[in-house]
Amino acid sequence: MELNELSAILKALGNELRLKIFLMLKNQKLCAYHILDKLNITQPTLSHHMKILCDAELVNARKKGTWMHYSLSAEGAALGRWTGVPRRT
Repeated sequence: MELNELSAILKALGNELRLKIFLMLKNQKLCAYHILDKLNITQPTLSHHMKILCDAELVNARKKGTWMHYSLSAEGAALGRWTGVPRRT
C-alpha cells in the first residue's frame, strides 16, 4: 500500500461521522435514504462524506432510481475485518 493510499484511508476514517457510516455499511448495503434517516443529517452532508469514503476506495456507490446505494468495497470489507470492530446489530 502506498503512503498516499494509507493517508486517504486514515483521513476517511478519522472523522467520527464517516466512521459511523463505515461501521453501518459493515453490516449491509444501504440506500442513502436509510443512512440519512439513521444519522439525522442532510443530503449535502452525506454526499460530502460519502465522496471521501469513495475516494479512499473504502465504499462503492451506485445509483438506483433516484437514490444512491452504498456498500463496502473489497478493500473496505478487508479493513473492517482487520479492525476487529464488532458488527453493529
